[in-house]
Amino acid sequence: MTKTQGVFKRCEKKYMLTKEQFDTVKKALEGHMLLDSYGLSTICSIYFDTENNDLARRSADKPVYKEKLRLRCYGKSVSDEDDVFIEMKRKYDGVVYKRRISVPYRMAREYLLEGGECPSDSQIGDEIKWFVNMYKPEPAALVCYDRLAYYGIEDSELRVTFDMNVRCRSDRLTLQDGDDGICITPQGSVIMEIKTAFAMPMWLCGFLSENRIYPTSFSKYGTFYKMQAEKQTADIK
Repeated sequence: MTKTQGVFKRCEKKYMLTKEQFDTVKKALEGHMLLDSYGLSTICSIYFDTENNDLARRSADKPVYKEKLRLRCYGKSVSDEDDVFIEMKRKYDGVVYKRRISVPYRMAREYLLEGGECPSDSQIGDEIKWFVNMYKPEPAALVCYDRLAYYGIEDSELRVTFDMNVRCRSDRLTLQDGDDGICITPQGSVIMEIKTAFAMPMWLCGFLSENRIYPTSFSKYGTFYKMQAEKQTADIK
């Protein structure tokens, strides 16, 4: 199994870009950042929530502390023996803490979707078990998107990602059944995320300010949950 980073602590800021802004930002990255080895790739994640969607509803209130659990793969689908990530993501006072383990999809599925044993006896595995025992989470949504990811030339901890064509579904909650779903972002829009372990570099701050590109709050799973809730309300009426 490939050794991958399992612990992250960083600040993350999101921006909703138009197609024109996206092209401008990409040009500004030249000389400062490089495209990672994956190029344009597809990411698919199953998000977990309680039976009453407590985690999504709590997150919508923008609390100081929030947490979530997801099962993630890189690619449009996986086989039973392909490695996937079980991830816990916590956010406290603007700082994101991500903990994850990499295991074959079969083991992750048996644990999270079929009620089997946790596939890791590590510290991170213990934290995931605590979350599962605490919330009794169920698969709630599949979220997929196409991503371009860049890393800093001088500071490899600086990451800029661009997520496009964000699509979601609430059925077929598996990583083995394709990446189709309902598009939840405006046509042509791009979600940019800037991730850094330290302060954002001055060249990037200056560029964003000069071009009036400002951070926004956007949750892929949260947006889909809200859309589904509004649809259910409309159907009842």
